[in-house]
Amino acid sequence: MAYCHSCNHEFDDRTRVYRNTLCVNCGKDLKVCLNCRFYDPSAHWECRESIAEPVREKDRANFCDFFALRAGGAGGAATRSGSAQTRDSLRKLFGDD
Repeated sequence: MAYCHSCNHEFDDRTRVYRNTLCVNCGKDLKVCLNCRFYDPSAHWECRESIAEPVREKDRANFCDFFALRAGGAGGAATRSGSAQTRDSLRKLFGDD
């Protein structure tokens, strides 16, 4: 099973997820870094794949070709470390894009 990064709504991990696929429970995008099996807050650009440029908004739909739906327990992708949240906050504050 897989879970929505936003509301932890459970859905089948065999579900095909496209850029415009939305959670049936909360309406949030599903093809986002926070739902991807390669998302890793401790990795370079927070991705275990060798992406060419960073995806700035981890909770918004993107065009990443490496996206693979993360299967696992509730809150798997939604649970971000404090350091990752702090880093994102600082980037927004200082405009480090």
